[in-house]
Order: sequence, then structure tokens, then C-alpha cells
Amino acid sequence: MEELTQRQQDTLGFVVREYIATAKAVGSDTICQSCGLGVSSATIRNELAALAELGYLSQPHTSAGRVPTAKGYRYFVERLMQQSELPVSEQTMIRHQFHQVSQDLDQWMRLAATVLAKISQSASVIAAPQSRQAHFRHVELISISEMTGLMILVLQDGSVHQQMMVYGGPVSQEQLSQVSNRLNARFANLGTAAAHSRAAEDVGGDDEALVGDVSRRMVDLMRGYESQSSREIYRDGLVHILRQPEFEEIGRARQVVQVLEQDSALEAIFGRVHLANGVQVIIGSEDKFDDIRDCSLVLSGYGFPGGVDGVVGVLGPMRMPYGRAVSAVRYVAGLMNDLLHHLYGE
Repeated sequence: MEELTQRQQDTLGFVVREYIATAKAVGSDTICQSCGLGVSSATIRNELAALAELGYLSQPHTSAGRVPTAKGYRYFVERLMQQSELPVSEQTMIRHQFHQVSQDLDQWMRLAATVLAKISQSASVIAAPQSRQAHFRHVELISISEMTGLMILVLQDGSVHQQMMVYGGPVSQEQLSQVSNRLNARFANLGTAAAHSRAAEDVGGDDEALVGDVSRRMVDLMRGYESQSSREIYRDGLVHILRQPEFEEIGRARQVVQVLEQDSALEAIFGRVHLANGVQVIIGSEDKFDDIRDCSLVLSGYGFPGGVDGVVGVLGPMRMPYGRAVSAVRYVAGLMNDLLHHLYGE
């Protein structure tokens, strides 16, 4: 990427910010009146021409003004954009919303999609951490009849798993409650491998057979949960980008809707971005993502302790308020990390 003079940087920065705000091509007269560069309109026209020749700006056929190219947006994001955080008032409001819902990963991701779409005024995508890691939180045994009952297993990520049980003889609710208490103490916070080892140990006592049976069933449920390879992707805010003038053309609108609706298309994009490196910005077709050549994506990873493979992101037109989008994605990804670490007690 070429080094630009200070005046060229000021000119490019103004064009990008003005075009993001108005969606109208920016001419030399507007720059002279508003940018405060202290030079003539002719000088500005020369700078605009130079920036266009370098590939940072283009000129629509119907306008005398200039608009940023993908290269121009990239220079703006990497060199000119001021890094900032969301206002404290917004951070407080968002945290309050998350603390109002139950400690459940599914609920958090749905809320994250809604919140991120609202504060970024773009479409949001939230993908669950891909590696399911089952950690025991709580088990409850409920009597249905003397010979049957229901096992309810809750994992640390808030997922709930149920299984019917048939006993070899009459079992009371009092016995089931005692067994539940023993199991909750024995398996507290254990992952699947540790739970398997613990289940193989002799426990002794009058209810040894029942404790062993429930223990094995719990481990089987935990293993089954971890083996599920698919993950949920949550979306919100499509209406925000469809209102943008870039998507008034039905073909462009249909294309962006198809990308957002297809998990495989989003996963293909996620798989080519180094999400462990913090917030990443994909602008138009610069990374050969043809499906989003008219769009930009701002993405960040988040995940369970020890792994970062969930995704937080927003998608919008290339004429995206990048500073706002980056700060929003960074904050929500950090919040999701904090919530998951709190859930796991680490």
C-alpha cells in the first residue's frame, strides 16, 4: 500500500467519512468548504485525481464527485480510522441486558445478535463455539412412578439434557434426591473424560447400583453432546442493510440475503479468517469472497476458556461506519468471552 502525503490522507479520510454519512459522491467544492485544508478547489481536484489514479477513489459515471474503492476503505480502516470504544452508557446498557437473561449460551447468542444489529445498524451474525465441551453443572432425578423417573442433566454452557429411566425396583423421590446430591458433589465441574473416570470408581452405600447407572447415563449424554458437529448461527438486522441504497437493486439484495441465510456460505467465510487475531475487517471482494463483493464484514472470535472458535460479526455495505462496527464487534465478543469464563468458573 503506497504512502500518501498528509494532504492526500486528509482528503481521502474526508471523502470516506462523507460518503459513509451521505451515500453521495464527494466533490472538490464540498471538500474545500468543509475539510479546512486551506487550499484551492483546483488543488483538491488534483489530489482527487491522484487518489483515483492510485486506486483509492473512483468516479461514478453520473457524478463529478468521487467515492471510495475497496482499497480506499482499507487504507482508511488501517491508517486513518480512530480507534474508539463504545460509550460507557451503551456498555452498561448492553451488560444489563445480558444479566437479565438466564445463564444459557443459546439465550446469550440470540441476545448478542439482536444487540449487535441494533447498535451497528447492520446485519449481525453470531456463531456458537464449534467445539462442544461438556462440563457437568447439575443433575436432578425426578420420580414419575415407583419404577420410572426422569434424569435432567444441566451442563456448564446451560444446555439441558433429559432421559427417562426405568429402575430395577421401587425407588422413592427421597432416594432420588439423595442420589442427586451425591452425584452433584462427585461430578462438580468435571469434563467428560474426568466424569468417565469418576463414574468407573466404586462408590459404596445402599444406592451404589443406582448411582453407577445414573453416572454412566450422564457420561453418555455428555459424550453425545460433544459429538454433535453442527453449530447454530444466529442472525438479526437484515432489514438494516436492505434499507441502504446499495441494495435497492433486487439482484444485490437477493445475493446478500442468500449469504446470510446459508450456514455453509458463512462457514466458508469464517474458515478463511484468522479470528484468533482479534477483530478482522473484510472489505468487498479484496479477499476473493465473491458472494460479498458489494459488502464488508467485521468479525471477531470468542469462545470457551482455552479455545476461540465462536464468531461475532456484522455485515453491511462497503459504505459501513467502520469505527462504530469495529468497536461494537470488539465489545460484544469480549462480553461473550467474559460470560463464558464466568459460566465455567475460570
